[in-house]
Amino acid sequence: MADNVTSLFRSTAAHSPSMAALTREGGDGAGPIDFCIPCNPYFPTPAMMDTMAARLRDIVTYYPSSADTITAELCNLLQLPPQAVAMGNGSTELITWIDHLMVRESLAIPVPTFGRWTDQPMETGKRVDMFPLQESNGFALDLAQYAEFIRKRGTRVAVICNPNNPDGGFLHKHALVQFMDAMADLDLVIIDESFLEFADAEQEPSVVQEAMIRPNVIVLRSLGKNFGLHGIRFGYMVANPALAGRVRSMLPKWNLNAFAEYVVFMLKEHGAEYAQSLLQVRRDRLDMASQLSALPGLTVYPSQGNFLFVRLPVGAEGTVVRDRLLTEHRILVRECGNKIGSSSRFLRLVVRPQTDVRRLVSGMEQVLYGTRRGAAVPELGAGTSYSSGTAAVDRLVGETNGAGIQMPAQMPMQMPAAPEPVPMPVPVPAAPMPMPTPMPAPMPAAPMPAAMQAPVPVPTPMPEPVMPVGPTPPGVPARGGLTAAQVRGTTGPGLAPAPATGWPNAQSWPSAAGA
Repeated sequence: MADNVTSLFRSTAAHSPSMAALTREGGDGAGPIDFCIPCNPYFPTPAMMDTMAARLRDIVTYYPSSADTITAELCNLLQLPPQAVAMGNGSTELITWIDHLMVRESLAIPVPTFGRWTDQPMETGKRVDMFPLQESNGFALDLAQYAEFIRKRGTRVAVICNPNNPDGGFLHKHALVQFMDAMADLDLVIIDESFLEFADAEQEPSVVQEAMIRPNVIVLRSLGKNFGLHGIRFGYMVANPALAGRVRSMLPKWNLNAFAEYVVFMLKEHGAEYAQSLLQVRRDRLDMASQLSALPGLTVYPSQGNFLFVRLPVGAEGTVVRDRLLTEHRILVRECGNKIGSSSRFLRLVVRPQTDVRRLVSGMEQVLYGTRRGAAVPELGAGTSYSSGTAAVDRLVGETNGAGIQMPAQMPMQMPAAPEPVPMPVPVPAAPMPMPTPMPAPMPAAPMPAAMQAPVPVPTPMPEPVMPVGPTPPGVPARGGLTAAQVRGTTGPGLAPAPATGWPNAQSWPSAAGA
């Protein structure tokens, strides 16, 4: 592995170089241990891989069946009606079509999160209303506050990732259903369940059944992550037949490749192995969180995904840790400085078998505490600028505070002059989730009742623009929210690792509802 790998990360349009690029750089035909790409390490089984290898010539030589044929087989496996499902060449293909077809003007998303939910709509000129998850609250999403934020912004599309990427935060099914009902007047509500198969906090956590009977809800699910086959590129969405059919009609006839077809058709014989692989990932997650939590100064956040979100000790900078782990220990990690709402103080570490975790912990001890080089990792600066890898998105974030269109010249942009801690908005006591009601006409906001006002001393009061109840002009932060430039670098106490929970004892192929 080259002594300096920084150029590999700067030259890629993604958040990290591909494993193929890193393997070529290594020179010995072997890549690093991958703690970066969130993939199931126990599936497919070695026997399944041998079967696919034996069929390699036939798989790559001939056209696959149509997407309808492959989708029908998947739906038969998951007990879903094909009319309610659209399969894509990876979930990002479906995100792209959802944006083009159904996001008209604005989209709300908690941050930090999966980058395509912020970058894709900004690339097509939409306004992206980013709701910051607070480090001081363990990056937990308060659905009542998120709903209030959406109403004040006048946002038309709402997205929730459950579990969230990169922190693994989890929301229970009943709370999501309540949120979906409260947002019934929006153009669209999207629940991204790409990592839900790894969760064990609830027996049946998926909302796919509820999505099929609602007019404005889409559930997005991944196959590559769950099946340990990112390279095949396949995922699916579930919605009512009208929404699913609208996306399906735009997809090419052969958007799914022959490897995807072969895997889907062999899955029915391997349900027990798949269920066992999920069980092992959940066990490994607890063990890995325990080992990492023992490192001095390292904070591990609770997760229901197949990854852990960690905050590095004071004095450590993520890009330096990432580069040294790669060059000195052949370990690849996800440094999160280019995720909106995060900073270079954070890493996302994929759950892997215990032998790999021991190597990771040993490498981090040497890098963080100087047992190899004799010096701690330096902290390069307070805050890391966001870089999506897409120039157009970076420009929009920098010039419009995350809005999809350029700010009017007469509209002053409220941004901090230096990367200093930003006063956080005063939390409002959570009220019961409102039932769907027609949006009132915009009118001046009424003053908050005195009983609901929390007295917070402010050292240097800043004038706040008066916001109407309704759509907020592009580039102006909503009351109760922050601009894209303000959602980085918050600090606060960490949380203990997630407690152990029960694991489903699946005897057959798991249903789409996660049973």
